[in-house]
Amino acid sequence: MKQSYLHAALAFTIMAFAACSDAPKGDQATVTAAQETAKPVTGQTFTVDTTASSVRFVGNGVGKNHPGSFRLSNGTLSVAADTVNGGQFTINMASMQIEQPEDMFQTKLKSHLAGPDFFDVTKWGTAKFEITDVKPYAATGGDRSVIAGANYTVSGNFTFKDVRKNISFPAKITTTGAALTAQANFDIDRTQWGIRYGNDKSLGDKFISETVNIQLNLKATRY
Repeated sequence: MKQSYLHAALAFTIMAFAACSDAPKGDQATVTAAQETAKPVTGQTFTVDTTASSVRFVGNGVGKNHPGSFRLSNGTLSVAADTVNGGQFTINMASMQIEQPEDMFQTKLKSHLAGPDFFDVTKWGTAKFEITDVKPYAATGGDRSVIAGANYTVSGNFTFKDVRKNISFPAKITTTGAALTAQANFDIDRTQWGIRYGNDKSLGDKFISETVNIQLNLKATRY
């Protein structure tokens, strides 16, 4: 009985650890060369609420996840006939917060992520996303977005560390009167923006995946 109990306890511990360390699954973003930004658009301007909006990220390695978030410095969206047709927002890289409360994450990990191996926030204090296209979302081959109710595919140039590439991903955008919300959950390859630290499987349990999960939450208001 004692041995059976130990086996059951061990199995439970392993399953619990695996569940905690599983990386979140987002939509696979399409990354291409930078595109022409949207032509001058007409419509109503919605200003991003920087206190209520965020960009959450989750990096992962062998048996570990590290979630954090950034605040936005500013942003505007153009809306015509209840549809976003342009806009941009700026991410304040120095605003990075780490969700894990333990001291080793709040000091050592946060300092490492902010340094040259990763975000290098002293040199690159901001990142920018500029919309180049918004079109109705259509699932392909039954492969639906992880965002329930996704209704648009958003494309935009993302500039960080002097690298500018276009990203396309599904999003749920809702406009109700003077309020707008936008949500997205997608995965990108950090190495495409020159962040390669730890991306070598020969490192064993020190390996850090090139895939980073991004969860975008925007709130904007028309004034």
